[in-house]
Amino acid sequence: MPDPDQTDRPLTLVIFGASGGTGARAVAAARARGHRVRAIHHEMPEEAGDDPQVTRDSADVLQDDLRAQVRGADAVLSCLGVGNDPQTLLDPPPLYTEGTAAICEAMRAEGVRRLVVISASFVADRDRGPIWFKIPAMAALHLVFEQMAEMERQLASEKDLDWTAVRPGWLMEGEATRDYRVQADVIPKGTIRTRHADLADFMVRLAEGTDWLRQTPALSRPEAPGDSGPRAVLEEMVG
Repeated sequence: MPDPDQTDRPLTLVIFGASGGTGARAVAAARARGHRVRAIHHEMPEEAGDDPQVTRDSADVLQDDLRAQVRGADAVLSCLGVGNDPQTLLDPPPLYTEGTAAICEAMRAEGVRRLVVISASFVADRDRGPIWFKIPAMAALHLVFEQMAEMERQLASEKDLDWTAVRPGWLMEGEATRDYRVQADVIPKGTIRTRHADLADFMVRLAEGTDWLRQTPALSRPEAPGDSGPRAVLEEMVG
């Protein structure tokens, strides 16, 4: 009986931000489904692992020519993200705008079309979640959300790329569930959280085909009060 976690045709997937909360899980999800991975880190990790189907490289998406990193890939996943410390949020680096633009430029040069990136549901609708969540989250992250919105506008103008911008809720730890909910543009009312592992699983599955091309699917699921209540979420916001 075939393994449901493997596809018929192994792909070569390039994953930017491979050390991050979602990126590391995307590497694992891609390997679980039988794909080869080219993991791109801002700085090479001390523990690189010994999987021969995972090659690792370092690159600065704001400085480097990325053509060598994407060359020969079937799809590219951008799991770039910024930290939530106050100093970073006051002046976030332009990873979503300039970083994504650099990835797109390299993909066009190398003839690679499929791109899956991380955006946020709150780009489209900042009225999701209870008031105790909306006020601090939107205040802390409004510059990041504005940058994500600009990234989406840039992607919409791309004629040579088959892109999808996934819009999760507030990200959290936890094992992949695969019972996450996906709908167009904004997460369902009553949910505010998305697991890194579920986001990674969805992104890898998108990279395998043509679902949600040039669209912004939103991804979330109901979580236990201990993970989605005020104490847990607000503590994460302040680090």
